[in-house]
Amino acid sequence: MITIVAAMDENQVIGYQNQLPWHMPADLAHFKQVTMGHVIVMGRKTYESIGKPLPGRTNVVLTRRTDYEAPGCTVLHDVDSVLTKFSGQDVDIIGGAEIIDLFWPYTDKLELTFIHHTFPGDVHFPDWNRAEWQELSSHTYAPDEKNPHSYTFASFKRYKKEAQ
Repeated sequence: MITIVAAMDENQVIGYQNQLPWHMPADLAHFKQVTMGHVIVMGRKTYESIGKPLPGRTNVVLTRRTDYEAPGCTVLHDVDSVLTKFSGQDVDIIGGAEIIDLFWPYTDKLELTFIHHTFPGDVHFPDWNRAEWQELSSHTYAPDEKNPHSYTFASFKRYKKEAQ
């Protein structure tokens, strides 16, 4: 199963200057819980912003650079390589936007955090048609001492297209 895991603000911002534009510990904990034990696929820039492999997950860096090395990660160069190598496994696409776009046609599920605020940003989640997705769950939380903005964790499953 291919799942896109992302957090975005009210304008679908997911990044700013190769970083998350917010500090939301609840979202980081949710991300860890959702992705633990899975294969996580990220682009080179996302990997470099994190700076190391995330523990408890198989880390895959997707890049066009054939000589790129990411210690502790599997480096692949195209979508088909990822789909073939990890067929039958839970694969979570964690960014950035270009990687999300590449895997969008293959995605079965979305695990999204909606942060109810706007931030400066230079990377956005792709426009998507909610009518193509069934909402499985949605939980909204108020701000607290560690998380300065309200937020919603939501899960969606792609509706299956009927055979023609």
